[in-house]
Amino acid sequence: MSQQVGHKLNQGISPRQFMDGMEKNKEAFAANYEQFAWPSDEVREFYESLNNRDDLRAMIITADWCGDALRSVPIAFRALETAGIPTEVMIIEQHYDLIDQHLTLGGRSIPIVLFIDTGGHLLGKWGPRPQRVQEVMIAFKADNPDREAPTYQDNLAEARKELVQRYGEAADYTPVVLREWQDILERV
Repeated sequence: MSQQVGHKLNQGISPRQFMDGMEKNKEAFAANYEQFAWPSDEVREFYESLNNRDDLRAMIITADWCGDALRSVPIAFRALETAGIPTEVMIIEQHYDLIDQHLTLGGRSIPIVLFIDTGGHLLGKWGPRPQRVQEVMIAFKADNPDREAPTYQDNLAEARKELVQRYGEAADYTPVVLREWQDILERV
């Protein structure tokens, strides 16, 4: 991943500024943030061990209106706080140039978590949702290539129901998200 995003460093806002400025989903987001729980001591200890590294940064491309962000971004904030990884939030509507470098299935899907070094080189990325949940959207896109088809919206509604079902509760998806990020961070 030799992509460079250093030109975007220090153009975002802090996680606290994001939470304070939310206009949608603020209470639910705050609840998810406050109720965050480590799935195990081992997982927490892995993230704590990253405090010894000063070469990592994170950018999270997101927005307050996004249901996927409502689930995973509070986890990111907690995990990255524990890891001591400086994090900035890039609001999608203010950073289309950045999201357009990180399209998912050809679209601007969020949240996207970018792990970078201090020089802005991309080390790894995650998003917009856990792989098991994303499989639903991959299948939907493959089965519904024509956005103008009369059944497209109904099929999309069904896919979204399946997404919610696969997410489950926070206790179900939090360990999965943390494990997927750990896999990325262990490689860098």
